Amino acid sequence: MMIDVSSRTLPRMPHPVLIAEDRGPVRTLRLNRPTLHNAFDAELVAVLTQALLDAAQATAIRVVVLAGAGSSFSAGADLQWMRGMIAASEADNRADALALARLLRTLDELPKPTIARVHGPAYGGGVGLVAACDIAIGSTETRFGLTESRLGLLPAVISPYVIAAIGARQARRWFATAETFDAAVAQSLGLLHQVVIGNQLDQAIDHQVRLLLTAGPLASSAAKALVARVARGGDADAVDAENASLIARLRVSPEGQEGLGAFLDKRAPAWMPEHVS
Repeated sequence: MMIDVSSRTLPRMPHPVLIAEDRGPVRTLRLNRPTLHNAFDAELVAVLTQALLDAAQATAIRVVVLAGAGSSFSAGADLQWMRGMIAASEADNRADALALARLLRTLDELPKPTIARVHGPAYGGGVGLVAACDIAIGSTETRFGLTESRLGLLPAVISPYVIAAIGARQARRWFATAETFDAAVAQSLGLLHQVVIGNQLDQAIDHQVRLLLTAGPLASSAAKALVARVARGGDADAVDAENASLIARLRVSPEGQEGLGAFLDKRAPAWMPEHVS
């Protein structure tokens, strides 16, 4: 099942598992299984993946916010879904895991800045969503857990994004112990960029959105690709050559010319919304 995310609020079912809301150039994708703490099942994975792909293609959208309805961000895998996978074959389990992997890669590589708005519990795959976003802001009551090892499992599919966020040394501990931890620890690990009290969460998100909207749209899109490429390392001369080519293309592009011209002329660039300063 897919959601058409071209309109402002997009219900396709009496109780859609995902709600997309547009506010100017910002699209919020809200997981909407609040009675189940926004736990994943096959439908939610498929719908969220498609919604991200649609957001990538929406030219008017410049920032994507990922949030959860109700009292939780996401509690990870749905218990009924997990029960069904116990009886499924290894091949079916592999296909199921690959669907989640595709979701996380789509989020990680989305050519637009993403912000995780994290409140309440975020466990398992919910931690993966947070780690795959570019910016993660959480409220003080948020709790996290990579609890798969309690079930004799491991957070394998989400591991590339969690390890990138918190580092291999920390991942060894939290993957093995399945301990839960609070927002302050999550920030110290690098999983959260900022922690605020609950009633300031939306204000903090709005502040980050305003900052993102001051950047050139093409520059924002290219930023995460640049970070990913440099982080992979490789031959230093090749990295230098690619980076020099990138900045040269940006300087002579219409966006780069506008941005530099606006700076020199002491005016706002054309891409900046009027209400942002």
